[in-house]
This record gives sequence, structure tokens and C-alpha cells, in this order.
Amino acid sequence: MSDASGWTGPQFLVVTSNDVPGYRIDQVLGEVFGLTVRSRNAFSQMGAGFKSMFGGELKGMTKNLVESRNEVMGRMIAEAQARGANAIIAMRFDTSEMGDVWTEICAYGTAVRISPLG
Repeated sequence: MSDASGWTGPQFLVVTSNDVPGYRIDQVLGEVFGLTVRSRNAFSQMGAGFKSMFGGELKGMTKNLVESRNEVMGRMIAEAQARGANAIIAMRFDTSEMGDVWTEICAYGTAVRISPLG
């Protein structure tokens, strides 16, 4: 698929590497991030505590983490697109606990404009 600039790759690319094989970085647009802070549901936490005593996946917690990661990725990509980027390189996730009831989840990387080599 191509756009007005002649770009023939994916509409938006996010990679954890510092470069994209087969492409050159034409412009570095700076660091971008997406952030969310989630509070924990007390009943969910209690259920997870019981489940963890007996083993097995904590499906509610897994679902919440997937939704949170998708949310922060979307926010990060939106910020990069607003700056005119068509890719993000060196993308990472970071999480931290804030007190006993809040979790911060952050996706960050470097917004760039890339184009195919050759």
C-alpha cells in the first residue's frame, strides 16, 4: 500500500530495534509515549490472590494487561502520527506500581520518518 509520499510499506511500523532493515531513517522526530494509570479492583485482586495460591493463569489480570498495553500503544502511535512520523523505533514498555492500588503502564519510543532504501 502506498501513500502520497510514495511509501510502500505498512501504514505505520513500530519496532523494538534501533533501525529497520531495508529502510533509511530520513528524520528523527523525537521521543513519544503513551501512558495509563490503572487502579485495581478489590474483588478482582481478592480472586487473583485465591487463584495464585492454587496456580493457573489469572485471566482477568491478563485481560486487563492486554487492554492496557493496547491503550498505551494507541496513544503512543497517535502522538507519533501527530508529529508526522510513519514509524517508531526502539519501542519499549515500562510498568511501575504506585502505592498498593495503582499501576502505571507506559509505551515509549522514537518517532521517525523512514523510506525504503534504493
